[in-house]
Amino acid sequence: MERWDEKYSTYVQILKEELVPAMGCTEPIAIAYAAAVARKTLGAPAGRMAVEASGNIIKNVKSVVVPNTGGLRGIPAAAAAGMVAGDAEKKLEVLSEVPPARQEEIRAYLESTPIQVRLSESPFIFDIQIEAWAGEDRAFVRIVNYHTNIVRVEKNGEILFEADVKAASEEGLADKSLLSVKDIVDFTDMLEIADVEEFIARQIEYNTNISQEGLRGDYGANIGKVLLKTYGSDIKIRARAAAAAGSDARMNGCSLPVIIVSGSGNQGMTASLPVIEYAKELGVSKDKLYRALVLSDLVTIHQKTGIGRLSAYCGAVCAGCGSGAAIAYLNGEGYEGISHTIVNALAMVSGIVCDGAKASCAGKIASAVDAGILGYYMYKDGQEFKAGDGIVAKGVEANIANIGILAKDGMRETDREILRIMVERC
Repeated sequence: MERWDEKYSTYVQILKEELVPAMGCTEPIAIAYAAAVARKTLGAPAGRMAVEASGNIIKNVKSVVVPNTGGLRGIPAAAAAGMVAGDAEKKLEVLSEVPPARQEEIRAYLESTPIQVRLSESPFIFDIQIEAWAGEDRAFVRIVNYHTNIVRVEKNGEILFEADVKAASEEGLADKSLLSVKDIVDFTDMLEIADVEEFIARQIEYNTNISQEGLRGDYGANIGKVLLKTYGSDIKIRARAAAAAGSDARMNGCSLPVIIVSGSGNQGMTASLPVIEYAKELGVSKDKLYRALVLSDLVTIHQKTGIGRLSAYCGAVCAGCGSGAAIAYLNGEGYEGISHTIVNALAMVSGIVCDGAKASCAGKIASAVDAGILGYYMYKDGQEFKAGDGIVAKGVEANIANIGILAKDGMRETDREILRIMVERC
């Protein structure tokens, strides 16, 4: 690997930046975070607010429960929660410490405070703008490109903070263009575990906890429980159920934090929980598990880099492929087996669309993990999808590039139509 030292440190930095804790679906939490910053700027709760958001933000906030609000959903609820009880210093855990009494306060504020919601015409796929007024004072906060990337803060027309931004750019983050499947496998094999132990250990702890809560409790459509009840406890089912159960809980108001990947808790759980289940089944060492999780996380991030944070393409597909690749690794496969697993999985489930965050994400996660697992067992049995089968190309990098084009460019109109159906017909 050329410039190994530079790439090694970049790969570690990518994991450090991406594997961060979040409580609740990250799009409503980003709105709550912006609102909390607006309150901090005003020095008092706003008497009215206006939230302007890009289509993908509206899509992902519409149907999901905002945690620690007593079951409230939607953009006004997220903005109200951040304004009333959010801690701006906690960023994506902005609503992590909201006692029941404050939840009643949020509900009362939401019922009594005008909160206008507008669809943004911004060129940015990810764009949140909040204006808030308290008496004669006005605050403005804008987040662009990723969930904590505040690019402008104003008070009464005075710019308190401003950063230059470019559409589809992630300023200040490590260069993900250095990722490739071959280099990810090499990095995984040569990794000093101490360099990633802190955030991989936290990924195992947090995501396992919410998965177990999803299997204990009653959340959404209880996809995790349905899988186990219907199909039994074979490892292939347990792997799917573990990831689905985490999403069951998270999409339906559970206040436990998760470790996200590519800005998504669902992707973070999908990339990790099936791998953890397989590691237990195979009885591998802690070292091997950590390496497998690093591989899964980086393969997921690599696929998402060409797609972007938000799209009409379901991000769980990327994470399901990542977990399938890691399961292949746990079973002793190297670059060849991992590459074929990814290509096989992508060929099967790249048509799953994202229609926002909600209970059915758990079902899509189960399908994506199933494809990742099947992709591996196909390779093990000497089977594969070949170049020329639909959008399948020769080589894993060409396939990842094709999916990026499909998701980012080809599905733009699909994204608009999904949003129109959600807003006008549902």
